[in-house]
Order: sequence, then structure tokens, then C-alpha cells
Amino acid sequence: MSLPAGSAPSRARVSVVMPAYNAAATLQSSMDSVFAQTHADVELIVVDDCSKDASWEIIRETAAREPGVVPIRMAKNGGVAAARNAGIEAASGTHIAFLDSDDRWRPGKLEAQLAHMAATGSAISYTAYRRFDESDNTLSVVVPPIEADYAAMLKSNRIGNLTGVYDRSIGDGRFEKIGHEDYVFWLAMVKRAGIARRVPSEEPMADYLVRSGSLSADKRKAARWQWNIYREVERLDPVRAAWYFAHYAAIAVAKRR
Repeated sequence: MSLPAGSAPSRARVSVVMPAYNAAATLQSSMDSVFAQTHADVELIVVDDCSKDASWEIIRETAAREPGVVPIRMAKNGGVAAARNAGIEAASGTHIAFLDSDDRWRPGKLEAQLAHMAATGSAISYTAYRRFDESDNTLSVVVPPIEADYAAMLKSNRIGNLTGVYDRSIGDGRFEKIGHEDYVFWLAMVKRAGIARRVPSEEPMADYLVRSGSLSADKRKAARWQWNIYREVERLDPVRAAWYFAHYAAIAVAKRR
């Protein structure tokens, strides 16, 4: 079931898709940040990707006491893209949002986004977010532009995956098993919707954990992935690809200041 873009927030049911793999240390905190949302109608779909630690036990125990939790365990380890796709397929909401099992939301995030989507007729919403390290030190606060169309998204991913919400009236997307799968997903969704809009507040509404030695911290690999997206996924010619890549590199540096 889906509602038109801009439907009243009170009618919106948000399905939150949370993939988990060996996330026992942070999983409960991430789930609790969903339970703390001021928007009442939320289901949390937690997809365990064959964890070897206590993640699945934590998910099952939480589902037993929290009626809004939908526990799913993958038949085999398939990676984060497959886990998110399984969550999307199981979703019953009018809107879908994503939160990884080591990130967190601020309590008013979904309420603010749904209200802004209703007020502006937007099918896709995103917010500012905080980047923090494993000691909970703030690395930076990312405040994306107030709106982004497809051309703007080609320059940089304006939508932090943990902040994105989309109205299912535009159709569900799928994550591909590719470097920068979050970016490829939102690039396709914005191309479909026409435009995405940020909640006007520049206060971060989500917290994104940057792990030392993580894939996201490998700048050279990230650059190769970005170039591959321009050339192989979006089929841009070399000149256009180089032009957008220059913007991508400049914006990536600015995000981390």
C-alpha cells in the first residue's frame, strides 16, 4: 500500500530497513533510536546477514518485546545490498527509511521529514547528519544543499543513506552489489522522482559512525568506485565523467572539513 507524495504525516507508516552483520556491540543502540521516534507509526525490519556473534539473539529478543520489530535472517550471507533488498521486500509501510546497525537517529527525525514532505509535495527527503568516530568524537557535521536533482546528485551524493526517506508511490528501488551502493540507489531514486528536498533545519538529525579502516575511509577505492559509476552505470562519456568527477572530489574534501 502506498500514498501519494505529500500525504498527511499522520497517515504515513514508515518501514525502517536495518541490515545487521556482527553488530552486537551497537545494534541495540541503533534500534533504540528508532523506538524513540516521535512519529508513532513505524515498523523496524532488522535483517541479520548470518551474523556469527549475538546479533540474531538480540534481534529476536527485541522483537519479542517490541511489536513493531520484524526480524529476518538471511539464508546465507549476501552482503548489505541483499539484506536491504530483503527488508524493502518485507516492508508494509507507505514510506521507507534506512538505518545501519551502528548508526543512530535523533528522536524527531522522521516526524520532521514527513511534515516537510507533506508541506512541499516531495517524494524524497533527507537531513543534515553528524559524522563521529568510535570514541563518539564529532568529526564533522554534513549539511547538504536544500534540494537536489539528478544533475546535482551526479556531482555528489547529497543524501546520507541514514537520512533518506522515500514515498513508495514512486516505486521501490533496489540496491546493487557495487561500490557506493547507497549512492547508486539514491541517484536512481532522485532521477525517478525529479527532485529531493532537505529538511530546512541545519541541525543534524542522525549520527553516522566512521570506523577506522572502514571501506568508506579508503579514499582511493572510493574514487575508483565513483569513476566506475559515471562510466559503467550512468554511461557518461569520458569528458562528462571527468567534469562530474572533479565536482565529486571537491565536495568530498569539503564534507570532511
